[in-house]
Order: sequence, then structure tokens, then C-alpha cells
Amino acid sequence: MSIFKELGLSQEVVDSLIELGYEQPTEIQKISIPQILGSKDDLKAFAQTGTGKTAAFSLPIIEQINIASKNTQAIILSPTRELAIQIANNINDFSKNLKGLNVLAVYGGANIEDQIRSLKKGVQIVVGTPGRTLDLIKRRRLELDSIEWLVLDEADEMLNMGFKEELDKILESTPADKQTLLFSATFPKEVESIARNYMHNAVEISAGQKNVGADSVSHEFYQVSDRNRYPALKRIADVNPDIYSIVFCRTRRETKEIAEKLIEDGYNADALHGDLSQAQRDMVMQKFRNKNLQILVATDVAARGLDVDDLTHVINYKLPDQAENYTHRSGRTGRAGKKGISIAIITAKERNKLNPIERKIKKKFVQAQVPNGKEICEVQLYKLIDKIHDIEINEKEIKDYLPDIFEKLQELDREELIKRFVSIEFNQFLSYYQNARDLNNDDRPEKRRSGDESMSRFYVNLGKMDNLTPARLIGLINEHLKKRNVEIGQIEILKSFSFFEIDKNYADDIIEKLNGGQFNNRRVIAEVTSKPKSGRKKRSSKGFGKKDSNNDRKELFRAKKKYKSGAGVTRRKRR
Repeated sequence: MSIFKELGLSQEVVDSLIELGYEQPTEIQKISIPQILGSKDDLKAFAQTGTGKTAAFSLPIIEQINIASKNTQAIILSPTRELAIQIANNINDFSKNLKGLNVLAVYGGANIEDQIRSLKKGVQIVVGTPGRTLDLIKRRRLELDSIEWLVLDEADEMLNMGFKEELDKILESTPADKQTLLFSATFPKEVESIARNYMHNAVEISAGQKNVGADSVSHEFYQVSDRNRYPALKRIADVNPDIYSIVFCRTRRETKEIAEKLIEDGYNADALHGDLSQAQRDMVMQKFRNKNLQILVATDVAARGLDVDDLTHVINYKLPDQAENYTHRSGRTGRAGKKGISIAIITAKERNKLNPIERKIKKKFVQAQVPNGKEICEVQLYKLIDKIHDIEINEKEIKDYLPDIFEKLQELDREELIKRFVSIEFNQFLSYYQNARDLNNDDRPEKRRSGDESMSRFYVNLGKMDNLTPARLIGLINEHLKKRNVEIGQIEILKSFSFFEIDKNYADDIIEKLNGGQFNNRRVIAEVTSKPKSGRKKRSSKGFGKKDSNNDRKELFRAKKKYKSGAGVTRRKRR
């Protein structure tokens, strides 16, 4: 008897799983499926990325859906359209032996009228992003009377992306007697807050420890100067000829720049970011899934919903602002029982950023040395030899050419012939890495670059005393701009106020829409401020240098003075 059958699933569903190649349930599936089938209690479930959460909540829902009714009985919310589409496709696969079960993915960027027409025909399970789902609810096109299950998948990521307002409204609109299922890879305070406010007597289950990195993933860091960050990335790729990796960058601009450099340097790479159309994103993701790409350069948001089991490496070109995001990144490798490596490329000044991540994942980073030219050439040479040794010879296609080839090469002995064939492909590595310098411990002073002229710097009257975090600040900006693709640069959260950089094209929108807003019952004041001087000492989280303290107090004083006098943001609003 199938183990899935023993969990309480019907033969039709079990047959679908067998056809899909599912042999053994994962730990989270073993715990979740019987719990959801046997109880109407709300459920908080923790499981790391790549452990089969989709099947854990969708299989028991499929089992209990009333197919005879065309009413919508389950809503599944996910942070991105890619993940929503993936979940809907998985449910269709799981239920392919059940006639009459209809599933619909709803998300922004697609024609809402087509989605409305599908809802009218009858859909038992709706999988959607929070924004489009709420839009359909407001239009009274998504009926809620028959909702029995509401699933929050990747709840932590939805909050990181600024969807709190939408989630609150959706949860408030659904029937009180539904079963709420919250699945998340990490459980920050914001996720716990949703659980407290909208779940009742929730059962909590966990496959592994909360907020801990997967055992199958090792964590390494390479310490280089900032100017050597990209050369170090190339050497990491070169010393791993079979690399199949996602390289994570912090911004869309950086993602495009790094991908373009890799492509120009001959690497099999491409970019995934918010500026791509849906068709372009689908094409890039399909190429990566099919392994026509070895390296995918992506932002955190763009990579959500990218389901790949065989990644050898995850490379953090820049560390994320929050430790939770590192957990998501690293969880994309070491899946399906395989080993993976998560790499961080850092500078000496960034080394302290590893400490909170280590506390979160309960693992230590191991420092690795950037390989030198000799090490890379050795690896590449033996890879080439293996390739020549293992190549499949198609004698039928080449036999007519062999006599002429033998004649041309008859003067060369075996050793000379091998040398020449190896040199054809290998000479480029020898020439590139000849006399290559050591990238480790390169502490030569770097020339200071002027600030990014495409970004505007803002002061905001919120800080750590208001429980402001980088993620909550990003959510606040997204909430008031009603856009989720605005590029945000450096964020500094201080005690009673903060600074952030944003694409200067949206500076006026920030002044107009963020000012006067509310955050934790406090009125928001935002003001354009000058960028710090290049030689300015970096602030520590414990306090400021004398010069820094004076400068920041001056900026705070100027912002408050403008606000009180009716100048700046208030006057602009009045006009």
C-alpha cells in the first residue's frame, strides 16, 4: 500500500501522485495531510523552502472539495504570479484523475475580464496574488460565502513585499468559520502577528526547527574588496565548471549589470528582474529550468516561484537586508535530498552582517579562499579531458571525412595530437589567468565613487522606536505608492528617524503620497535630504561619531523646521 494512501488520500489522488513520480511523502506532508484531513482547527506550519509545502496543503483540500458544487471553496494566496501559476499547475496535476475539479490562478498583469469569465463558469479553488484577489473580492466577482479554506503560502514573503494591507482586508472579508492554513519558511514577528489576529486555537506544526537553515546546505563566504566582487564571482564560476546557480543581487539595476557582464565575458547567463514582461520572464525561467542557462542573476522578488531542484550553488553577490531573506535564498539549493552550497561575497566592512544570519540559521559560515589562476586552470583542464574521454562518437556522420583528416594529421604523434586538441579550448584560460593576482586580502584603498545620481535620499520621522525595519519601510513605501517595482537603495534605520534612497523618478510621489500617512498610529513625515559626504564615517548601530551625530541632528532639525513652517512637503501638497 502506498504511504500516501495511509495518510488518508483517495486512490484517485494516490494514482496521480504515482504517475507524477511521488514515492515518499516529505516530513511536512506526513504531518500536515492527516492534520488537515482530520481537523478543522487552524494550522501554522513551518517548513523550509523546497520541502513540498504545496502538496502538504493542497492534497488534503483536494480530498475534501465538494466537486458537485461549482462554488469557490478554497482561496490560496501566494506572493508572486509565478508561484500562483505553479501552485495551480501542481493542483491540476494532483487532481487529474478527478473529473469536475476546476482551479484558477488570478494575478496582476493578466486580463481580469478573462479571470472573471472563468469564475462565472465555476471554480472550486482559486490561487492568487493578494492584490488581484482583493480586486476581485471588491468587484464582487469572487464570492466568499462558500469559502472553507484560506491558505497563506510563503506568508513571510508576502509581508516582506508589502502585502500586509491586502492580507488584512482579505482575511477580514472571508467567513469566520473557515479553516486558515498558514505556511511559511520563516516566522518573523509580522507573521506571528497575523496568526494572533486572524487565527483561533491554531495548531502549530514544524518540519525542522524554525528559522534554521537546511542541513543539506553548507554556508561559505569569500572576503574581497568591493572592486574585486565581480572578478571573485567569475572565479567561483570558473572553478565549478558544472555550476547551476542563482546569483542574488539587491536591485534590478545591479541584476542587469551583472548579467550583462557575465554574458559579455562568455558565461551562459541571463537576468530575471521586475523590468521584464511576463513573456520574457517565462522564457528566461523556462531556459533555466531546462538547464540551457547555467547562471541566473535575479532579485529576491523575481526568483519567487522559481521551482528548481538541482541547484548546485546559491551565490549572494550582495547580502540581503534581512536574515530571513538569506534563509529563503539559501533554501533554493540542497533540495530533494541533494547537497548544496550557499556563498556570500562580502567585503571586510560587511563581515559583521554574517552574525545575525548565523544566529538565524544556527550555522556558521566557513571562510573560503578565492581560487587562484593555477587552481582554476587545473580544474578546467581535467574537465576538458573528461569531456573528450566521454564524448559519444558518431561514426556514421563523420566516416566520410576521416580519411582526409587522418592524412592531414599523420605527421603528428599521439602526444603531440593530444597537446594540440587540449590547447584549442584551454589556451583561453591559460592566457586569461596567466599572472592573475590574488583577490584574497586585497586591502588596497579604493577610490571613492560619487553617490548614485539616479537615487534620491529621504529622511523619514520613523525609526527603531517605532518598530520600523527595512522590510516594514519597503512595505510602507509600496503601500502608499501602489507600486511594487520601485527601486529602493540604501536604508538606514536609526533610533528615532531613518534614511532611505529611492529612484529619483518617484521622489515627487513619495513627497505627495507618503507624507501624512500613518504608521503605528504616528503621522509620517518624509523629506528629501542631502546624501552623506563621501568621507563620512559610517554609523554604528550603537551610536554615532561626534561628526555624524551633529550632521544627523542638523538634518533632523532642518526637516522638522520645514514641516512646522509649512515649507517643503506640506506646502507642495497645498499647491
